[in-house]
Amino acid sequence: MPAARESLLDAAYTALTERAWTAVRMVDVAAAAGVSRQTLYNEFGSKEGLARALVRRETDNYLAGVARALSQGSPAAGARRDAAGRVAAAAAWTLRTARANPLVRAVLTGCWSDRLPAPAAVGAAPPRATRPGIPAQRTAPSGDGPLPGPAELVGRFCDQAVAALEPDWPEEALPALCTACETAARLTLACVVAPVTPGSAPSAGRAPAPRSRRELETEAVSRLVRGAFARIPADARPGEHC
Repeated sequence: MPAARESLLDAAYTALTERAWTAVRMVDVAAAAGVSRQTLYNEFGSKEGLARALVRRETDNYLAGVARALSQGSPAAGARRDAAGRVAAAAAWTLRTARANPLVRAVLTGCWSDRLPAPAAVGAAPPRATRPGIPAQRTAPSGDGPLPGPAELVGRFCDQAVAALEPDWPEEALPALCTACETAARLTLACVVAPVTPGSAPSAGRAPAPRSRRELETEAVSRLVRGAFARIPADARPGEHC
């Protein structure tokens, strides 16, 4: 029942924003979603299964946003062929999502606070639920597999970037494109781990106008991403807009 599953995941995420995961009760999640506790256990098997499914959904949503940003590019980038601008847009999305979503930030950085599900609970295969009084429980779907960590997310960011950009690039330039995309992905992760602080990137030659932290972060990661693509020789780039 997809609708019930999404409602349960929404309820679990809302509960997690209000209190630590250890204080989140399955009965409360079920009630908030408007379904029975039996339905919750039938769908996820256990609280650990619910945590895994929630982390996976948030991670998948993040990666879907990366794909959208790569397809649309930055509003200031101009032509679709502006590879650096498209990757910079994906990097900016990463910073925004990591800042707003504690689960995505934890998966990207590998740093799990005590308010979140324990890494062991979301990283290992979920055990079969055995709580008394709740018959016919099952584990999460067997196809879930291990959840991604920082290294895998960096790799998937890079793979998505290369897949989105390579149709515009000559075959002989693809190794340089791959290197630029991997560098951009790793620089983006560095910005997630060590965010830009206000006043750390002033404009040269004049006093900077007050800007939000989000603007500073976006500017910083865009500068780093464009620097990674600037290392590609000009004669290897596709067209004049790269």
